Amino acid sequence: MKIELTNAKLSDIQEMQQLVASEVEAGVILARNSDEIATNIRSYILAKDGSEIVGFCALHLHTPALAEIRSLVVKDGRRGEGIGQSLVTKATDEAKLLGLEKVLSLTYKQSFFENLGFVEIPKESIPEHKIWADCIKCKHFPICNEVSLIKTL
Repeated sequence: MKIELTNAKLSDIQEMQQLVASEVEAGVILARNSDEIATNIRSYILAKDGSEIVGFCALHLHTPALAEIRSLVVKDGRRGEGIGQSLVTKATDEAKLLGLEKVLSLTYKQSFFENLGFVEIPKESIPEHKIWADCIKCKHFPICNEVSLIKTL
């Protein structure tokens, strides 16, 4: 079956939380409660195989020039099918339509993002509000092994 990329709906939140739970537990993805997802539901892009969510990501706007791809997850057993690449491509295409200049990613999967045109940048160059709004909630803060990458659009 063909994977369909679609916008998330409030009714998708429970299934999204189930899909991301193991990655949150492992500390790979930052935990977001259902209310936070609901508040930002318009930023989420889903990859669906029929009615099943097999992946998602969010395009989170930081400034009029900068957005971040975050919460990227693909269902175990479905990785390697190009689903993650499709989600990131869709998010960067949307960023271009919005007139953004750059898209940021904090990740443990550096080569994945580099293959999509992202380049590593020093973490010190990340907007300060990002650190205090998100990173401080991470169980790895302040010792972080994520790599910061950016793509100029």
